[in-house]
Amino acid sequence: MSFLRGSTNYVWCTTSVLGKGATGAVYQGVNKHNGEPVAVKTFNQLSHMRPFDVQMREFEVLEKVKHENIVKLLAIEEEHESRGKVIVMELCTGGSLFTILDDPENTYGLQEDEFLLVLEHLTAGMKHLRDNNLVHRDLKPGNIMKFLSDDGLPIYKLTDFGAARELREDQEFMSLYGTEEYLHPHMYERAVLRKPVAKTFGATVDLWSIGVTLYHVATGNLPFRPYGGRRNKETMHYITTEKASGVLSGVQTSEKGSITWSRDLPKNCQLSDGCKKLITPILAGLLELESQRIWSFEKFFAEVTKTLDRKLLHIFHTNRVQNIRVYLHPDETYERLQCLIQDQTEISPANQILLYKSTYLLTEVGLDLPGRSYKPTEMHKPILLFSKENNNVTLVADGDVPNFPKFPDMSLPKLTSVDSDAGLAKTACSVGHVCKKRVEKLSQNSQLINKCVQVFTKIVTEKLKSVLSKSDHLQSVFKCTKYLVEISVRGHKSVNNMIGIKNISTELKDELEKLSDELNNSLSLAIQQLHQRYVKERTLTREWQSATRSFKCPNKNRAPARIKTLVERLRDSWQHLLRDRATRSLTYNDEQFHVLEIIKITETSRRARTLLDTDVQPVVMQLADCMADWYKMAQTVYLQAQILDKDFDTFEHRLLGFIERANDTDASFHDGLVNVAKVKFTSSGAKHAGRISAQDIQALRASLRGLRDIDDLVSDIKGKNEMLKHITEPSKLCD
Repeated sequence: MSFLRGSTNYVWCTTSVLGKGATGAVYQGVNKHNGEPVAVKTFNQLSHMRPFDVQMREFEVLEKVKHENIVKLLAIEEEHESRGKVIVMELCTGGSLFTILDDPENTYGLQEDEFLLVLEHLTAGMKHLRDNNLVHRDLKPGNIMKFLSDDGLPIYKLTDFGAARELREDQEFMSLYGTEEYLHPHMYERAVLRKPVAKTFGATVDLWSIGVTLYHVATGNLPFRPYGGRRNKETMHYITTEKASGVLSGVQTSEKGSITWSRDLPKNCQLSDGCKKLITPILAGLLELESQRIWSFEKFFAEVTKTLDRKLLHIFHTNRVQNIRVYLHPDETYERLQCLIQDQTEISPANQILLYKSTYLLTEVGLDLPGRSYKPTEMHKPILLFSKENNNVTLVADGDVPNFPKFPDMSLPKLTSVDSDAGLAKTACSVGHVCKKRVEKLSQNSQLINKCVQVFTKIVTEKLKSVLSKSDHLQSVFKCTKYLVEISVRGHKSVNNMIGIKNISTELKDELEKLSDELNNSLSLAIQQLHQRYVKERTLTREWQSATRSFKCPNKNRAPARIKTLVERLRDSWQHLLRDRATRSLTYNDEQFHVLEIIKITETSRRARTLLDTDVQPVVMQLADCMADWYKMAQTVYLQAQILDKDFDTFEHRLLGFIERANDTDASFHDGLVNVAKVKFTSSGAKHAGRISAQDIQALRASLRGLRDIDDLVSDIKGKNEMLKHITEPSKLCD
C-alpha cells in the first residue's frame, strides 16, 4: 500500500500527520516545483456526506480572507487518486497552540510576553473575520497555529474554517459546531446534552470560545472543570450556566462535590499581577451569559487594543526583592505611574524612590512626559524602587514549588504501566521547569540586589556632594554678609561717637553670631562628617563588600546553566518513555533501559531540587538579609542628607531675610543721619561749620562712603543666592 498522495502541484505522505479531525486530516507535504514545505488538508467520507453548500463553505471562506493572522491559502487542488478536493496551506512549523500548552514547560500557562502575543494575534485574526461578516464557530487552541517567519519571529494564525460561515452581527443560526469544552453553554445544551431547546445563536458565541481559549492559554487549564472531565456533562453545564457574573472559573475536585468558584486567575499562573489586572476584566466580559452584560465584538476589540497599547515598565521592588510589571497608558504620566506602583506595592507616591540608569527616574522622564515616550525597560535593566519610610528588605516567596513525582520502587515487581510512567515523567518535567524558572528568577534578583546597592550608593554620594556644595556656597555668602555687617556696625559706631551718641544697638551683631553658630557648629559640621564618612571613606561600599564577600552568588556558580542542563535531561528521559508508551510492549532489553530512564529521572529530579533549595534560594535569602542591614544604614544617610538639604534651604532663607533687615537698618540710620545733619546745620548756621575739624569730616565721609556701598554689596549677595537657588533646584526637584 502506498502512503504517497499527490495533486497537480503538491505531494504528501499519509504518515506525516499534522492533525486529525472529524471530517479529515492534515498532512505535511511539499511543492513539486520548488520544494517548499506545505500543509495539505484532505477530507474523509463523513465530510463528503455533508450538504454540498456546507462542503463548499470552507473553500469560500479561505478564498475570502487574507490576513497575517489567518493561515494562508496556497491552492485548492484535486487529489489524483480520490478525485476529492484538498486544501493546500502554508506550513506552521511551530505546531498548534494546544500542542504548545501540552508541553510540560507550559503546565501553568504561557509566559506573559507569549500570552500577550497570542492575545494580539488572535484578536487581529478575529477582527478580520468580523470585518468580513464571518463567524468561526470552532475556536480553540487546536485551531490556532504558530508560524515562524523567516526572521524567526512567531506569528499565531487562525485555521480550520470547516465550521465557519458568513454571519452578520444581527443574524442568527441554528446548526451546531464546535468542541465541547469551548462551546457556548447554550450550544452545549443542545449539542452535548441533546436537549430540544429551540434557541438560535449569534456571532457572539465566538466570544465565549475566545474567553475559554484565553483562560486556557493563561493558566494551562480549562476554566470550567467538573470532576471526571468530559463524562460529567450535566455538572459541566451547571457550572457554566449557574456561575455568577464576573466569575472566571468553577472547579469540582471530588465526585458530587461542591464547586470552587473564582473571580481571579490562579496564583501559579505565569502572568504578573500587573497583567492580571488588565486581563481579568477582559476574561470576565467574554465569559458572560447575562444578556445585559454580554460583550459585543467592538467592545472586545477596543478593550484588547487599549490593553496592548500600554507601555510595559519593568520595576524591581527592592524592599521585597520582587519584580513587578506596570502597564502605563500611552497618555498617562509620572503621577499615574506612581499610583499604579502603589496598587501593587502599597508604597505611597510620597515615599517612592524611583531610580533609573543611576539617577532619579523623574530626571529622565519629567512630570508631563506621556507614557508612550518612556524609554523601554528590560527585566535585567528595570526601574529600581525603594521606600523612604520602610527600610525592611524581605524576600517574598512566590509560593511552594510542586514536589517531583515518585516512581514505584524498581526493586519490587513492576506495578506500573508504560502509560503511567510516561505521565509521571511528564509531571517531573513540569516540576523541573518550575524549578528552572525559580532558579533563573532568583539568580537575576541576586544581580539586581547588587545593582540596587551600586545605584543607591551613587545617589547618596551625589546627594551628599550636592549638600556639601550648598554648604560651601552658603559659607562664602555668610562671610560676605559678616564683612558687610562689620562695616556697617563700625560706620555706625564712628558716626555715633562723633555726634555724641553712646548707646549703640547690637541686635544685628547678636543675630549674626547665632547664624554663625548654626551654620558652622551645626549644619556645616554635620554635612562635613557625613561627606567624610560616606563619600571620602566610601563606607556604604565597604560595608556591602564586607557583608557579602563570602557569598557565592548563583550566577557565579552558573546555577541557571546547571538547572537548564538538568531540565534538558528530564525532557530527554520523558521523550524516551513516550516512545516506550507508543511501543506498548517492551522487550527485556527495552525494559531494562526503561528502568534506567526512571532511575535517571529520579536522580536528576533530586539534583534539580537540591540546586534550588540548597545552592540558590538560601544564598539569595542571605543576600536579602544583608541588603536589609545595609539599607537601614543607607536609608538613614539618605534621609539625613535630605533633611540637611532642607535645613540649608531654610538657613538660606533666614540669611537672605537677615541681609534685608541689615540693609533696611543701615538705610534707616543713613536717613536719620542726613536729617540730623540738616537740623544742626540749619540751627547753627554756616559760621559754626568750622568747628568740625578736617580730620572729622574725612572720617565721616569715609564712613558714609562705606555705608553707601552696602546697597551694592547686598545686591551682589542676593545675586549669588539666586545662583545658589538655580544650582540646587534640580536636587530639590528629585526630592
